[in-house]
Amino acid sequence: MEIFSHIPKELVNFLLVVLFSLLIGLEQRRLHIDSEFESLFGTDRTITLIGILGFILYTVMPNSLGLFYGGGVIVSALLGTYYYQKIKLKNKWGFTSLIIALITYCLTPLVDLEPLWLVMLVVVTILIIVEIKESLFMFSRKFDRNEFTLLAKFIIIGGIILPLLPHEPLSPAINISPYQIWVSIVAVSGISYLSYLLRKFAFPNSGIILSAILGGLYSSTATTIILARKSKEENNDVRIVSGILGATAMMYLRILLLAWIFNTDVALMLAPYFLVFVCVILAFIAVLQMKNKAGTVESTTLGSKGNPLEFKTALIFGLLFAFFAILTNLVIKNYGNAGVNILSFIVGVTDIDPYILNLFQHVGGNLQVSTIVHATIIATASNNLIKMVYSLILATPTMNKKIGMGFITLILVSIVSILFF
Repeated sequence: MEIFSHIPKELVNFLLVVLFSLLIGLEQRRLHIDSEFESLFGTDRTITLIGILGFILYTVMPNSLGLFYGGGVIVSALLGTYYYQKIKLKNKWGFTSLIIALITYCLTPLVDLEPLWLVMLVVVTILIIVEIKESLFMFSRKFDRNEFTLLAKFIIIGGIILPLLPHEPLSPAINISPYQIWVSIVAVSGISYLSYLLRKFAFPNSGIILSAILGGLYSSTATTIILARKSKEENNDVRIVSGILGATAMMYLRILLLAWIFNTDVALMLAPYFLVFVCVILAFIAVLQMKNKAGTVESTTLGSKGNPLEFKTALIFGLLFAFFAILTNLVIKNYGNAGVNILSFIVGVTDIDPYILNLFQHVGGNLQVSTIVHATIIATASNNLIKMVYSLILATPTMNKKIGMGFITLILVSIVSILFF
């Protein structure tokens, strides 16, 4: 270290500029290895020399940087002339190599003024972006005209509307703020949007089980209904039942994630219970798979879900959240914790997310963590009961026994957890 301290800073900067410029140039050489030599303005040597030119002009006049600015104008003019001739003679419009040359020219002030990790990050980003040209092209073909509209909606919901909302309660009678309502919408919409992106881009050809698991991030109830109806088209009850139970397992993970976002104390107490429930589901699925002697190959997938960020859905969610906040406060005031448990069972037959998020945010401050945990388990058990009913009604009769055993086992484990732990 003592030896390195005696090395002039200018020498270190020069070596770094040369090294980074050469790396970028070599990457350009590899990328255009099969191109005609005359069609390129330069690769490894030219790019490196551009970096050195930027170093010289920056170092000669470090205070005013007049030479560096003037050199940048000249380099830009030369590159612009080359680009004009390229379009005129070759009818090629690619601009990437010219931008890379300009970035290389600007490496010296970056090396001199910024930390080394930032310079390396810039260089690595350049190398990666240029190398993944074909991958980016194939990825962009997966986008349809609605993808950026969806992204814009999520930015509006989470980045524009949320910061503008007041944190004060709506009224003394309604001890909940618009910010609390909307942050719940953002959290649930974010998980739904993530599920949508995973299904469309990461696992576009996923089978029934994987599609069901990803669908469980969005809505385990909706996924259960879709799979139960699909059982009349599929000749594989085991995969349908496994998918339904897998979606329910993801319901527990989704709720645990929301608990971690809004109330870590609740999340820590919920985690052991939910881990047991997920293990019960996985064990039941494993038994089903081992008994599946038919071994049929799954050939179809769940249809991709529609828009996960509909403003109408967000508005309904917000209204339900506010409704359950008021209702929960009234139940606590008049019936105490026992009333909350009964309400949790009743709410379980509907969309439980607004109610559970209301509990997690501890609206009113008069609920203990243990009460919230028990109410959450009751609500999920009740929701599993209604999903079992949906499955028994909509699915083929041949899978009734399997789906009934799976959900009844899970509900019994939930009841035991509440009564004895």
